[in-house]
Amino acid sequence: MKVAIVIGVGPDRGLGAQLASRFAAFGLHVFVAGRTQEKLDDVAANIAANGGAATAVVTDAALEPSVISLFDQAANAGAIEAAIYNVGNNTPGPIIDMTAEYFTQSWQGCCLGGFLFGREAIRRMQNSGGTLLFTGASASLRGRAGFGAFNSSKAALRALAQAMAKECGKNGIHVGHVVVDGAIYGDKIKQRFPDYYAEAGDEKMVSIEAIVDAFEYLYRQPKTGWSFEVDVRTSLENW
Repeated sequence: MKVAIVIGVGPDRGLGAQLASRFAAFGLHVFVAGRTQEKLDDVAANIAANGGAATAVVTDAALEPSVISLFDQAANAGAIEAAIYNVGNNTPGPIIDMTAEYFTQSWQGCCLGGFLFGREAIRRMQNSGGTLLFTGASASLRGRAGFGAFNSSKAALRALAQAMAKECGKNGIHVGHVVVDGAIYGDKIKQRFPDYYAEAGDEKMVSIEAIVDAFEYLYRQPKTGWSFEVDVRTSLENW
C-alpha cells in the first residue's frame, strides 16, 4: 500500500482537508494530521465515505517525538509516497510590541516544524523516492510591515525547502513549495475574519481547488521535468 501524509488538517473546507481528499482519490492511504481530533475524524470519515482510506493522527508539528510517531505509524501502513507540510497560521503584529515568545512560536510552527517533518520524510524516502511538498504564502517572498514574525518564519521555511530540494533530488525525492499569494477561500477566513470575507468577495480570494491543483501538478511531474515552486493568486491580486 502507498501512503501519503498531510499535516495541518483542519475543517473540511480548508486546504489541508482538501489536499488529503485529493491524494486519497489517487488511491493513497492518507494519514491526516493536526491538533484537533474531532476535525481530523470528520475529514477521515468524509474520505472513507467517498471510497478512500484515511487515518487520523493528532500531531504537534513542533514536537519532535510527535512528528516521529506520525511517520512511524504511516510507515507501518505502507511506503510513504507523498508528504505535505501545511502548517503555519498567520502571526501579525508590530515588531516593537512583539514578545520573543510570540516570535519564537511563529518560527516553531512554520520553520522548525517544517524541518522535523521534512527530515522524517526524507529519512523514509531516501531509498525509494517520493514527493515532499510545503505550503508557502505571500510572506515567503517579501517582508511586509506588521507581519515581521510571519514573514521571517515563512521565508525561512522556503529557504529550508529549497535546500532540501537540492540536497535530496539525487535520491529521487522531489521537494516542492507552493506559494499561496492571498487569502484562501475556505472556512477559516469566514470564521476568523468575517469582515474581510464580506468586504473582499469571492473573486479576491484564492480557490482551494486551484491550490490543490498546484500540489497535484508538482506531485505528478516526471523526474525529467521537476519544478521547485508554483505560485497561485487571483487575477485581482496586486503583486
